[in-house]
Amino acid sequence: MSDINERHRERMERKKAIIDAKIAAADKDIGVLIVNTGNGKGKSSSGFGMAMRAMGHGMKVGVVQFIKGAMSTGEEIFLRRFPEECHFHAMGEGYTWETQNRERDVEKAVAAWEQARVFLRDPSYGMVILDELNIALKYKYLDVHTVIADLLDRPPMQHAVVTGRAAPPELIEAADTVTEMNVVKHAFKAGIAAQPGTEW
Repeated sequence: MSDINERHRERMERKKAIIDAKIAAADKDIGVLIVNTGNGKGKSSSGFGMAMRAMGHGMKVGVVQFIKGAMSTGEEIFLRRFPEECHFHAMGEGYTWETQNRERDVEKAVAAWEQARVFLRDPSYGMVILDELNIALKYKYLDVHTVIADLLDRPPMQHAVVTGRAAPPELIEAADTVTEMNVVKHAFKAGIAAQPGTEW
């Protein structure tokens, strides 16, 4: 057993040296543009997890939900308990297959982007969550180049998190961190209804 433990110690010692060198080389402090995309579950969940992290560090958070808004969500109910620390705007009218009105969806997306711009121009916000923005971009409710220009022009220390399936390539290119969530299994495919606390 001591052989296994010694090999493990040596391996971790080498790993630590590599990681320490990478940490030393990462010497820029700047706001990060994060994109969570893909067909798997967890894009918004991750975004709201980061919102709570930011609030835990004393940052003010601005949230704009695109598409969503027809029904109340757990994240909205929870974050509205902290009105001084988190300003939450659910500005959609529901999933596109429910609304079935592109003109109205565009109108709502444009209004939501105007609210997003308010947050993205205000350095008092440490983090801005743009939930389901990728869907609005996918359906061309908003101009991707205008959105990217506004995101890149935000205050230097402000973090921005964009969620939703089908992130456009231009946004992926502009982002600092991109995570693609892939489906391995999903309860819905087994006939399990969407559950409060896991899906909304």
